[in-house]
Amino acid sequence: MITRRTFLAGTGAVLLAAPLAAEGQPARKVYQVGMLASKLLADSETQALAEAFERGLRSHGWIEGENLTIVRRYAEGPERYTAVAVELVNLRPNVIVTALGEPAIVALKNATSTIPIVMLISADPVGTGLVASLARPGGNITGMSILASEMGGKRLEILTQAVPKAARVAILWNTAYQGKAAEFRDTQATAAALKVTLQPVEVRESSDFDRVLSISA
Repeated sequence: MITRRTFLAGTGAVLLAAPLAAEGQPARKVYQVGMLASKLLADSETQALAEAFERGLRSHGWIEGENLTIVRRYAEGPERYTAVAVELVNLRPNVIVTALGEPAIVALKNATSTIPIVMLISADPVGTGLVASLARPGGNITGMSILASEMGGKRLEILTQAVPKAARVAILWNTAYQGKAAEFRDTQATAAALKVTLQPVEVRESSDFDRVLSISA
């Protein structure tokens, strides 16, 4: 099983896989990596992922400040992704990476069809239109998919096994996260088969939580 940290470490090998110039040659070209990130994710795990990414680059000869620069742009919430993605694309980096979810990846895809985009993870890259297929993705996006759409129904099955008398289940989901749409549909199908009534509770921004959690079932 590939962990997120292992994936980022290995990603450094494929981002800029070109031979380094031999000694005595003219100054090497400095390549630029654009990074779309969120300062809100400044926890220890995110920091570890960033360090793994940089280690992966260094292990293949790509050293920030020598033959590589990393241009970081931050977007706090989906409502800012489009503007920040356009700003990053206008810098014309050689490649763009992001560890954010589908809304950020879609914003980058809409901003450029030529600059390679490496996504850390997507729940449903085919369903959200990021790639044509897993076998032949096409376009300018690559990365890793967790294929999570079938997990929605499985979670509901486990819940009804734990609480056999459950007849109505509230489901909290992020409607701004395109990758969750297929997961929600799978949950709906399972609920119909189990004769369980779903009560969808939709959120799009962090400010929505106080409102939806205060609503009585």
